[in-house]
Amino acid sequence: MKRMILILCLGLVGGGAAHQAYFKMHRPCVEPTLACELAWIRHELDLTPGQYRRLTRIHERSEPQLAALADQLDAMRRQFAEFEAQRRGTGEIDFLEFGEFIAQRREIKDECTSSTRLLIMASAELMDPEQRRRYLALVGQPRETSRNQPL
Repeated sequence: MKRMILILCLGLVGGGAAHQAYFKMHRPCVEPTLACELAWIRHELDLTPGQYRRLTRIHERSEPQLAALADQLDAMRRQFAEFEAQRRGTGEIDFLEFGEFIAQRREIKDECTSSTRLLIMASAELMDPEQRRRYLALVGQPRETSRNQPL
């Protein structure tokens, strides 16, 4: 009886250890870094080493511009919060200044959209048709795209 309980306990401990080791080795990357996201895309789309290297270069080249745009959007959010605080505090707002703010925000958002679309399309170009279809479905882009269409 003692032997059976010992074997059962050893089996449970071994199974638990195997379970933990398996999930630790196969846990998806959860860090908000470019390398982590690209590793996920590599696994999800089954990219070749050459495709992965080219994809990494494309993203590394575009990262500074996208980071600068994100910083500009953060500044715009803070500026909007200031407008809102002024409106709530005094009940007044400078509509000319606010109009300029809206125009500037629209320009930045358009540039973000354009830059993101260019990045997506450049990434999709290095993939085979099946990978491209799955990639565009993942990023939410239309399946039918053409090089001649304006971005």
